[in-house]
Amino acid sequence: MRHFGHLPPAARKSLFHQEPCEFTAGSSPRVLSAALGATLYSPATRPALADDVLKQARRGVVSMVLCLEDSIDDAEVVAAEANLVRQFADLDARGEEVPLLFVRVREPLQIPDLVQRLGASARLLCGFVLPKFTEDRGIGFLEALTAAESASGRRLFAMPVLESPELLHLETRAETLAGIARTVEKYRERVLALRLGVTDFCSGYGLRRSPDMTAYDVQIVAGVIGDVVNVLGRADGSGFTITGPVWEYFRLQERMFKPQLRRSPFLEGRAEELRTALIEHDLDGLLREIELDRANGLLGKTCIHPSHVVPVHALSVVSHEEFTDAKDILRPERGGGGVLRSAYTNKMNEVKPHRAWAERTLLRAEVFGVAAEDIGFVDLLTAGLTL
Repeated sequence: MRHFGHLPPAARKSLFHQEPCEFTAGSSPRVLSAALGATLYSPATRPALADDVLKQARRGVVSMVLCLEDSIDDAEVVAAEANLVRQFADLDARGEEVPLLFVRVREPLQIPDLVQRLGASARLLCGFVLPKFTEDRGIGFLEALTAAESASGRRLFAMPVLESPELLHLETRAETLAGIARTVEKYRERVLALRLGVTDFCSGYGLRRSPDMTAYDVQIVAGVIGDVVNVLGRADGSGFTITGPVWEYFRLQERMFKPQLRRSPFLEGRAEELRTALIEHDLDGLLREIELDRANGLLGKTCIHPSHVVPVHALSVVSHEEFTDAKDILRPERGGGGVLRSAYTNKMNEVKPHRAWAERTLLRAEVFGVAAEDIGFVDLLTAGLTL
């Protein structure tokens, strides 16, 4: 699979200076963690789950989470597990390419039990999402994952969700983060990415952001995100990929503020039909949050609606300008440092301080591609929205 692989080859050729790479579930963790992109969640109770998975794969989704936790009622768990096993068998029988598939469980014992029940169709399973992850809870989940991996002979990844009250509350945050760091470091080869459970954070204080506000406008949430990146997202080799929080809205809502689309930099000089398309998809708040995710060191995003996938992926593509800067910074002859004017002559590139950014940018370029010189976000967005 590859990002934008659902577009016709001629369209990709016109959009990209460097096309996204191909990858599989067997690719390196380095590539897979960066390539997760918009990870689409779906309740495991859906009766046509196999059809849904294949439908979304054809639309460009490359990672999905099939949820047995908060998205379903407590009384539905047993039936949801049985449905999950049936749907995996259905997918396996069809033999079509599927996204990277993860299952969000509630308890550690579900992991080996589900892997055993999936049987041969477990080959389609990439790993498990581990809810409310702390050191105390996390060790049990990761030990269960290790046992299931050993029993099945298949590589299985973990994606812990950081959403516990201990992480939210200031008096326990530092200790909780230190414990999480110890745990994920011990199981580093199995931890593909860390996910942020911002809805749970808001719940702890009875909060819910409106569609005009991003997670970063909620100061309690922004503080937690900053601390998580500080401890677990460092660029010194000790960090992990941390994905952006869920965007809850997918219909046009009554706005408290004047719609941001009318002054969005993405729309200046663009056609009216694009403005209409964006308004219909209610993307203005989502776009701002994706940009703030990137500015704060996050990559990829939890998504609960298919309409969110295209903008997440479009904003993940590396611009030609970013790519040029990153390549210049990482030239071998620049190893000693120094300062140089960018090829676009609009900024300073300082080799040593910007090296880590450049390395991350080239990894993103590898999996999401590099836009052609005259191609911007709007072109990538509209290419996806027209399908």
